[in-house]
Amino acid sequence: MNDSYCFCLRDYVPQDAGINQVLFTDPIDLDDENQIVSDLTCIGIVGIQDPVRPEVPHAIQRCQRAGITVRMVTGDNINTARSIAIQCKIISPGSDFLILEGPVFNEKIRDENGVIKQELIDQIWPSLRVLARSSPADKYNLVKGIIESKLSKNREVVAVTGDGTNDGPALRKADVGFAMVTRFKSCLTVASVKSQGIAGTDVAKEASDIILTDDNFTSIVKAVMWGRNVYDSIAKFLQFQLTVNFVAVIIAFLGACAIEDSPLKAIQMLWVNLIMDSLAALALATELPGEELLSRKPYGRKKPIISRTMMKNIIGHGLYQLTVVLVLIFAGDKIFDIDCAIGRPGVPTQHFTLVFNCFVLMTLFNMFNARKIHGELNVFEKLFTNRLFCGIWLSCIVLQIVIVQAGGYVFSTVPLTSHQWLWCIFFSVGELLWGQVVAAIPSSKLPRQMEFGAGDVQEIPLQGFEPLEPDILSIQCQDRSATGLWHWSVGRIQTKIRVVEAFREGVSPDTTMARNQFLRTSLQKLQSWHSGHKSGVVANGPSE
Repeated sequence: MNDSYCFCLRDYVPQDAGINQVLFTDPIDLDDENQIVSDLTCIGIVGIQDPVRPEVPHAIQRCQRAGITVRMVTGDNINTARSIAIQCKIISPGSDFLILEGPVFNEKIRDENGVIKQELIDQIWPSLRVLARSSPADKYNLVKGIIESKLSKNREVVAVTGDGTNDGPALRKADVGFAMVTRFKSCLTVASVKSQGIAGTDVAKEASDIILTDDNFTSIVKAVMWGRNVYDSIAKFLQFQLTVNFVAVIIAFLGACAIEDSPLKAIQMLWVNLIMDSLAALALATELPGEELLSRKPYGRKKPIISRTMMKNIIGHGLYQLTVVLVLIFAGDKIFDIDCAIGRPGVPTQHFTLVFNCFVLMTLFNMFNARKIHGELNVFEKLFTNRLFCGIWLSCIVLQIVIVQAGGYVFSTVPLTSHQWLWCIFFSVGELLWGQVVAAIPSSKLPRQMEFGAGDVQEIPLQGFEPLEPDILSIQCQDRSATGLWHWSVGRIQTKIRVVEAFREGVSPDTTMARNQFLRTSLQKLQSWHSGHKSGVVANGPSE
């Protein structure tokens, strides 16, 4: 915010008026604005600047790198808005972007009959970066126009920030609404009580999806990172779980058909399921977000949850594990010169213990591969930043050793020799080497039929959240007399109370019963004080 104030005076004297002095004869008519603001002497000009926070330009650049276009909608004049936009890196000097004022924007998006047309909005919003002198209706129309645009194949996803009553309709209409609030101590003189206030109205908080308690734009970048990280964490877990299920189901099915016995016993499958579900979820879903999440474009609204890259990894690692396990089942006794377990149901054998141990170790080593879902080759990148993953993985290794070497009849295991353990580790490390081969296969060459989980997005209509009397909240007072200013101020308060009630109840303000008794009582006291020529100060009214 940049404001300039000019301080002027007129010197009234009762007699012998000199230069720049006015002879005072009759009482001054304070309601005559023309008389008051004419023939003044300038005594000073003060410029006040609310500087841009130093972290904001970098945060906006990070958003732009992440594929997010930042637009500024403000009530400031166009010169101030342009200056702030340049400081924030929203635009750069000489860039070919639109900077419009609200009245001009409102005129351009309407036809000759004054009706808003989507095709007219589509001609403006792609290059629009700054909208100055805008009303709440302008902000709402811009958000609505971008959301309903058909210019691209995928619908635009719009996020809006706001902190006041005027921002309520746009926050509600947006896909993601950010309410900017910060805590401060305030005092309501009318009620004569001290309370903990919030910079930002209840409307903004109730209409939003995410509340930023630090009132900081950089928190939006963090929200974007965490949002993408949650999606990636779900995808990592699905990739790992489906691989384990793919192998375990086929082993159980082939075992029942070929040898009339399952190589993996029930208690062993319980241990595999514990690794597959609970422990893997904790390990893979606790990855912290990194800057690399902002280096790629956001996911589409209809993007399949299982991509071609994920399906490639699931099938590729599943086939490797199946090959190793089936070879051990049907030829392991000959390779390791041990007794064959086929045809000996219910008896713990070294043969099937070897199968069980190798399968579990390959599953655990595949957890490293599951950390990457975009075809990255370095599966150990930032591994030690997730201590929980490392702790769970090492704990599973230790428990697997205990189960195999000391599980006995309970876990249907027989202790393995060091030579057999080395072969199990060799096959497990082969999972990592095989993962490099799978990652080298270009996903773009695979058919799109390998994607799963795509679907249509259901739009939920929101009733009762159209902009409410936006002009009353944005126009300046025309009658600047004491009485005119009073009626204008009371009208603004009344309008904001109606908006608060409408948003709280989700219905039209014309049919809303008054429930905000605190604001109603405060307004009545103000009116009674004014009629009795008393004065008062309201320090906790709805903020803009």
